[in-house]
Amino acid sequence: MQLLPALDAGGVERSTLEIAEALVRSGHRALVVSAGGRMQPALEATGARHIRLDIGRKSLLTFRHVRALRRLLREERVDIVHARSRLPAWIGWLAVRGMGVAKPRFVTTVHGLNSPSRYSAIMTRGDRVICVSQTVRDYVLRHYPRTDPARLRVIPRGIDPQHYPRRNGVDHEARARLAERWPQLAGAGPLLLLPGRGTRLKGHSDALRLLADLRSSGIDACLWMPGARVPERSDYIAELEGEARDLGVIDALAISEPTHAMAEAYRASDLVLQLSRKPESFGRTVVEALAIGVPVIGWDHGGVGEVLATLQPEGRVAPGDRVALAERARAFLQHPPALPQRIPYTLSAMQQATLDVYDEFSREQ
Repeated sequence: MQLLPALDAGGVERSTLEIAEALVRSGHRALVVSAGGRMQPALEATGARHIRLDIGRKSLLTFRHVRALRRLLREERVDIVHARSRLPAWIGWLAVRGMGVAKPRFVTTVHGLNSPSRYSAIMTRGDRVICVSQTVRDYVLRHYPRTDPARLRVIPRGIDPQHYPRRNGVDHEARARLAERWPQLAGAGPLLLLPGRGTRLKGHSDALRLLADLRSSGIDACLWMPGARVPERSDYIAELEGEARDLGVIDALAISEPTHAMAEAYRASDLVLQLSRKPESFGRTVVEALAIGVPVIGWDHGGVGEVLATLQPEGRVAPGDRVALAERARAFLQHPPALPQRIPYTLSAMQQATLDVYDEFSREQ
């Protein structure tokens, strides 16, 4: 039984579906408890069963669900409870703790680098604690030194290579389709891509300054920021557009809504940027881009730096070093670097490694 707040879009939700699918395919029952959401039909299409219980609402009243969850665990004869978020983990841990000797085993996945606190510490209390990168494992041991390292398992997130087939150079047809939608992206110059939510943490401002630096040096580049434009962030988008005007790059910039066609976005691009100002737990966009065959440049910290160190070390730039960023971008655009021939971060590897963690409990009996 996997526990999470809801089934809306996000990396936690995606991992939940991927593991549910692997469980069903291996002949197990897969139960998911959440408040539901847009991804619930996709979950149920895998053969998993969804049970609606609002265990992620940030309120003390949410703890009333402990008894209901404990009853569910008994009725469904659950062997393993896998919590993927902090409040659901508290509810799950309390439910399991009150079940006596025949209680399920408790697993957590630390998906993010949450601020250290007693509240966040629940994610380290699993019989097994899955860390989505070595960065996360190091973070857990640094901030929660009482955690037993023997219970930690590093299982990086993975992609399905079939969804990100290797291209042979920039896909000019894909670029032309983008230019029909966003004329700012037309032209023969290189296309820079920075995917990400509309928040300062994603480094949009750093990308704008890079664009200005490249254009001032004679490289007729343009920049696309898919995912940044959402209704609740209109003030932030207006701020970015104002900065782009001040830098003189507004006519070479497209800021768009999230797209479901990220593979095509990568195929149309010359260079992908990962400039998150706060270290991230993993670098999924780095893996996706390199799988397709697009060079990546990113700040060398957190999971992004970790993935780049493994797959394309020369893409790492010291965080905040604008001069080095522009120099590296110019070098990559003029002489594209060698790209990895093999991507180890695959969906099948992640699924199998997670099921192997579950199997550890049966070998302990």
